[in-house]
Amino acid sequence: MIQFEDVHKAFGRNRVLRGCTIDVRDGETLTIIGGSGSGKSVTLKLMLGLLKPDRGRILIDGQNITDMTEEKRSEVQRQFSYVFQGGALFDSMTVGENVAFGLQQLGRRRPEEIEAIVREKLSVVGLQGIEGLKPSELSGGMRKRVAIARSIAMSPKYLFYDEPTTGLDPIMSDVINDLIIDLHRKLGQTGVVITHDMRSAYKISSRIAMLYEGKIVQADTPENIRNSADPLVKQFVTGSAQGPIQMKVRAYE
Repeated sequence: MIQFEDVHKAFGRNRVLRGCTIDVRDGETLTIIGGSGSGKSVTLKLMLGLLKPDRGRILIDGQNITDMTEEKRSEVQRQFSYVFQGGALFDSMTVGENVAFGLQQLGRRRPEEIEAIVREKLSVVGLQGIEGLKPSELSGGMRKRVAIARSIAMSPKYLFYDEPTTGLDPIMSDVINDLIIDLHRKLGQTGVVITHDMRSAYKISSRIAMLYEGKIVQADTPENIRNSADPLVKQFVTGSAQGPIQMKVRAYE
């Protein structure tokens, strides 16, 4: 599992995380919600080892990555894969080359093995026979699925999603949600998702955690989050313009 223990992170005078404590349980899909600037992306980067906390500990399977050497941290990071918000496909490469990119960088497999994995992973996300196309020839939903295929090609233990349904219409968003659920069931990977899309969060999550002012205010099942009595959580999930969050914003004006 991934464990955050009293994690603090600031950028200059901007205190983003102020004692964040949360765990990601083995085999679950945890979705982190919160307003813009609440620290969701920073939390994800800390989990990935791309940032170091100013205070606190981050443990991956019991190992404290904050104290690791760069070499040791790189070994742990091989268990991770990341689906970027916009897909982040290489426009100059074909779909097949994009999916194969990570495998080729490791240099541990023969070309024919890589080709077989590319075909398999594209099939898993429902995209057969498009290896020779360029990303520019694909729809937004197809590009998102190619990005997911590239991520699972590495057979990671942990799969991180950054706003997986952003920019997609409701129908295609639901296709991506179903795909995330199906991959979780088939591959058994532990997932961490950050999103503003509550419809997606309710559907794909084992648990949902809300981040506010640098701390987790509630982490619970989708049903309990939907019906939360906490005024901060209730305001966020219902989209109400009035409440504690609005009052806090006004205090800064």
